[in-house]
Amino acid sequence: MNLRFRSPPVILTGIGLIVVMGLALLQARATGETNHVALASEAKGVTVVVSLAAKYRPSHRFVGSVQPWMMARVGPQLLSAYVDTVLVRPGDVVKRGAVLATLDCKVASNSSASVAAQARALQERQQGLATEAARLEQLSKGGFVAANELDQKQANMRSAEASVDALKAQLAGKSLEVQDCTMRAPFDGEIGERMMDPGSFARPGSTIATVVDRHLMRVVADAPEIDASGLLDKMPVQVHLLASNLDLAASLSRRAPSADPSTRTVHFEVDLDPTLLGPAGVPAGTTAEIHADFGIPQDATEIPLTAAKVRGQKATVFVLEGDVVHAKAVRVIGERGGSLFVDRSLAPGTSVVSEGRSKLVEGDHVVAKIVPPSSPTASDGGTP
Repeated sequence: MNLRFRSPPVILTGIGLIVVMGLALLQARATGETNHVALASEAKGVTVVVSLAAKYRPSHRFVGSVQPWMMARVGPQLLSAYVDTVLVRPGDVVKRGAVLATLDCKVASNSSASVAAQARALQERQQGLATEAARLEQLSKGGFVAANELDQKQANMRSAEASVDALKAQLAGKSLEVQDCTMRAPFDGEIGERMMDPGSFARPGSTIATVVDRHLMRVVADAPEIDASGLLDKMPVQVHLLASNLDLAASLSRRAPSADPSTRTVHFEVDLDPTLLGPAGVPAGTTAEIHADFGIPQDATEIPLTAAKVRGQKATVFVLEGDVVHAKAVRVIGERGGSLFVDRSLAPGTSVVSEGRSKLVEGDHVVAKIVPPSSPTASDGGTP
């Protein structure tokens, strides 16, 4: 039959059936995807680790600097003058007494020569007065010279002698100024810095060059006064040198008996074994970290830091019992690296939630993924 001869009711009926079937399919699909179980009652996926038995000993970190055994800032101390020559560069090895630099000291040299000439002239005069006084003393014994005249001559002689002594002292001071024109190395060492070049004007206290003695290096640092009682003589420490990326075992060499009055910190030093620093050694003035263990190792339980919510000295963890978790509060002893150390109220071997903790509440059911325990970071009570 041709479509144009079909009746309209039949077509409308077919379209209606198609629409009804489509709506039925859509409703079935929406109904099938609906979750009729409350989400809170479903088991939640978490990661669980087993707590470990460990020993915890507090480790304190101090930041210090590497310093040479001796260091001198060489420069004039008595006079001001222009720098004439500088004979060294940083890194040069020098011996004690070697000339490092000279100053243009013509004025000091001329002044010293002038004082020396005055001293010689006055000394000649003093010798003449002494001879004349001796002759007058002989004549006075025979009664040919008055006692008053003899006393005056002897007084003039003593005055000239005192003037000679004063000029000799002045000459000694001028000689020191002349010697101050030549800068010499005070000990065997290396040139650390060259602070001035020829033509610069140096004043008393100025530094032309620095000399360092690196035959024995030391790390110097300052500790807060609260840590002073823990800095014991010869206590073992770990030193990390940032310049050479070396980790060295050493011991505390010395500690100041008093604290700095302004910072209330206690100065201490650690000597470094030169055989462990390599052929090039370590540059002076570079940074070093000192790690020192304080106190007596304590029994503790180690868990990952991510497994606990820490508030002050308390930590809250979720402990797994069967497929249910329970919140537990424990006392914090300390932390190191990525580990948290708590008291033994949390027994070693307890299963603790490490991941997924934020979505848990007391009594939740969970599906746990057990992660094998790692070795404790502080089982020996030392620095990791």
